[in-house]
Amino acid sequence: MCQLLGMNCNVPTDICFSFSGFQARGGLTDEHRDGWGIAFFEGRGCRVFLDPLPSCNSPVAALVRNYPIHSRNVVAHIRKATQGVVALENTHPFQRELWGQYWIFAHNGNLEHFVPRLGRFLPVGSTDSEAAFCHLLAGLEACHGTAAPEPEALFDSLCALVPEIARHGSFNFLLSNGAWLIAHCSTKLSYIVRQAPFSVAHLADEDVSVDFREHTREADRVAVVATLPLTDNERWTPIEAGSAVLFVEGEALARRRCV
Repeated sequence: MCQLLGMNCNVPTDICFSFSGFQARGGLTDEHRDGWGIAFFEGRGCRVFLDPLPSCNSPVAALVRNYPIHSRNVVAHIRKATQGVVALENTHPFQRELWGQYWIFAHNGNLEHFVPRLGRFLPVGSTDSEAAFCHLLAGLEACHGTAAPEPEALFDSLCALVPEIARHGSFNFLLSNGAWLIAHCSTKLSYIVRQAPFSVAHLADEDVSVDFREHTREADRVAVVATLPLTDNERWTPIEAGSAVLFVEGEALARRRCV
């Protein structure tokens, strides 16, 4: 099973603490050794780092871990290959443009016998994940034409498209356009919203703690989504299988069943 990590905030925030534990799952505390990637939105731009090496010993991952990039939306992925060879073009997260916005997508699972309707969005690699991403974007464009809808209208359209794909297998995914983050759970996905009063968090994969009271302001709010909880002393909320959550400004704004 691949590993997903997402962050959505109301202020630009660095993900160094969460990424430290997440990085260890790429070959150190877990078996996923088939590449990793992370995308940071910065304004209308998006900074993407990809590496087909295991994240536990990737020089690029070491750079990201110690580079406090501040972003309001982050999507990261550690890969265990099921379809497609281990190669840069098959490394998540994937990026496309729609409505003049960058879109970032990462998938955990395996889709068997899925035949996508691609429209103008074509896969570069050979994964089921990238094909599903292109299918979703083509479906959203068909629903809403040339103008980007409001987040909740888009969320409804996306949830209507998901079952057609999810019936082919496991379809946990994260999707963001830099303004919000959508998390869909097929098997395992949990989230936590950190806000005042802040406290100390301890990583589950490394003996590392951080006191968020020293790094935050009263109004800050940060939502973190992961395949498995990254900390062992906080209460994470599991997302119900077959459901999606829309995160805006660090808040779980809406939930939908996608069945």
